[in-house]
Parts: sequence; structure tokens; C-alpha cells
Amino acid sequence: MTLPSGLRSLSVRNFRLFAAGQLVSVAGTWMMVVAQDWLVLSLTGDSASALATVTALQFTPLMLFTLYGGRLADRHDKRRLLMWANTASGALALSLALLDLSGAARLWHVYLFALALGTVNAVEVPARMAFVSELVGAELLPNASSLSAAYFNVARVAGPALAGLLIGASGTGWVMLLNAASYAGTVAGLRLMRTSELHRSGRAAVKGGVADGLRYVRTRPDLLLPVALIAVVGLFGLNFQLLLPLLAKTVFHADAASFGLLTTAFAAGSLLAALVGTGRRSRPPARTVVLSALAFGVLETTAAWAPGFTSALFLLALTGFASLYFAQAANHRIQLGSDPDYRGRVMALYTLILQGSTPLGALLIGWLAQQLGARAGLLAGGLVSVGAAAVALVVERRGSGEDDPLTQEPPTREPRHSTRGGTT
Repeated sequence: MTLPSGLRSLSVRNFRLFAAGQLVSVAGTWMMVVAQDWLVLSLTGDSASALATVTALQFTPLMLFTLYGGRLADRHDKRRLLMWANTASGALALSLALLDLSGAARLWHVYLFALALGTVNAVEVPARMAFVSELVGAELLPNASSLSAAYFNVARVAGPALAGLLIGASGTGWVMLLNAASYAGTVAGLRLMRTSELHRSGRAAVKGGVADGLRYVRTRPDLLLPVALIAVVGLFGLNFQLLLPLLAKTVFHADAASFGLLTTAFAAGSLLAALVGTGRRSRPPARTVVLSALAFGVLETTAAWAPGFTSALFLLALTGFASLYFAQAANHRIQLGSDPDYRGRVMALYTLILQGSTPLGALLIGWLAQQLGARAGLLAGGLVSVGAAAVALVVERRGSGEDDPLTQEPPTREPRHSTRGGTT
């Protein structure tokens, strides 16, 4: 199959199945995000602290268990892990949808759902990220990763916009029900894959545990800079799931449809960044990661001062572009520099830092937004991100010598294609 260079990963049948299933599921997930946040605000009278608590509960398991999820991904069949995880997520979404449709949903139900879903995600996220390399191999990994971000953001654009319309027409419960059904797309795509075409090592199951993965990253200075930068930016700057609904309701006094537009604008910018990233063919240099983080911080700071709804849409689109470009550059630098035997654990660490820091960030920025307003939350996140990027830029420049380990590109050992049907 001949495809444009930006779509070349779609020539792989298994990746096409994966992408199609993910597109349906992620659209449902973003519809669920809007519905869940709107339900919480409706149940609590627009409480920022309640919304922050839900966000914290959903991401706390990622902070606690993601490294163990990465260990599972390195030691077991990633495809089977993903099938079980998506089935469990669909069952959880169905349960909350039925409670909401029956009028019995209470705030503690949403808290419990968020905690359970976060626990499942602690296994699903590192397995999914590491599985992409098995689908396409090392040569196509940057393109596949960028396409994954592209369909993620297509869903992120369509999902909230559709959710806003559906909530206004029929309420949050039906949106949650659609999300529950969407997980079937992912499971179906995984089941239809040809396991003989996966890029697996053919070696025995990987030995070692979580501590071995952490020691591996510690011995790789070229991985430590993007990991540290992701930690700070993720903690303070990437709290949009919390701040966008607050911005819509408390600053612009918007309805559910307008809230969906704010989320869509942010996602549209992210989608453009993902499409730009499909042209990447190799591991990005450290400076690309650092400068993209600096641009993100500047744009988030500017978005905090948006004078009106229209200007907020424009600035959030730019901020969304910078946030995804930065996160993807860091992802590619970390993933393409990791030994395949450690990739699940390394990507689990990346996930832990990027998403597992969200509970702490949500509580901190949520408290700040409660005291000073949603604009203050955006401003604080942007300024801290600028500061972190400035420090990282100094470190990167000092380590720009030829012999410095920050700039050396260690060889990435990719397993040969194997016809083995499993890794366990």
C-alpha cells in the first residue's frame, strides 16, 4: 500500500486496526471527560475543589501503580493486557452511566468511578505506549507515535464538541453510555490483529522489576533532562482538565456547548502539532524538547490574560499546539533512546511523571483557582513552565559539548521481527 510519508505507518494492518479502535474509544473518553466534569459542577454548585478532587482521584493510581504497570508490560503480552484493561474501563463507564440515567448518581459515585478508572489506566497507559513499537517497529515508531497523537486529538476535538451538544439535549447520562459502548471498538481492533506480524523479540520474558527500570534511567543522562522537564511542566502547567471547565463557567459564564468549544480549541491546536510531528523520522535533540517547553510556558501565560471568549479560543489553540509538540518531542526522545527490554518501564516512568503528577498539580492549582480564580491557575502554570524551561536550557547548553552524555545518542537496540505469538 502506497501512502504519503506522513501516513506511512497506516500501511501496517495491525496499526490500522489499533488506530481505528483507539479513535472510537478516545472520542468516547473525551465525551466522558466533559460529561463527568459537568455532572460534578452540577452536583456541587460549581465547586472547584470537588472538581480538583475528582481529577486527583483519577490520577492518583497512576502515581502509585504505573511503574508496576510498566513492569507488567515488559513481562507479559501487551495486547492481552490492553484487551482486559479496555473491557474493565467499559464496564466502569457503563456502571456510572446507569447511575446517572436513573437519577441516583451522587458525588461519591463519581469519586469512586474516578479512582477505579485511574487504577485500570495505570496498567493500560504504559502497555499501550510500549505496544506501538511492537505494531510498527523502530523505523516507523516516530511516525506511528505522531499519528497516534493525531487521532487522539481528532477525537479530542470531536468528542467535547459533540458532548456539549448532547448534554444540552439529553443530559450527561447518555454521553456516559456512549463512552461505555466506545470501548468495544478498541477491544475489537485488538482481537482482529495478526499476532504473527508483531515486532517481538523472541527472547524469554524480561527479568527484573521496577527498581531495575529506575536504575536504567538513572544511568542514562540523555533521558534525565526530558524526564525532569516533563515532571515540572506536568505538575504545574498541564492542568487543563481542571482549569478549562472553571474558565468556561466562572470567567466567561458559558454553557456546556461553549465549554466544549474551549476544549475543542485546545485540542485543535494539539491536533495540528500532532500532524506536524508525523514528519519526524528520528530521535529529536534535547534542545527541541527544551525550546518547545519554553514556548508552551509563554503561551499558557498569555492565555491567562485572554480578555474575552474569542481571544481565549485563539490563545488556547496555540497553547494546545505547544503542549502537544513538547510532550511528543519528550516522548520520542525518551522512547527512541530506550532499550526495548526496558521500554515498558521507561514509558511507565514517563507516564507516571506526566500524568501521575496530576493529582498533586490538580490539588495545588485547584486551591489556587478557588482562592484567586481560574486565570491565576493558568498564570501560575505558565510562569513555572517558563522557569523550568529556562533552567533546562542552561543545563542543555552546558552539556552541548561533543563528549557530554546529555547530547550523546546511545544506540537503540530494537528486537528483530519475530513470528512468536507471545512474550510470556
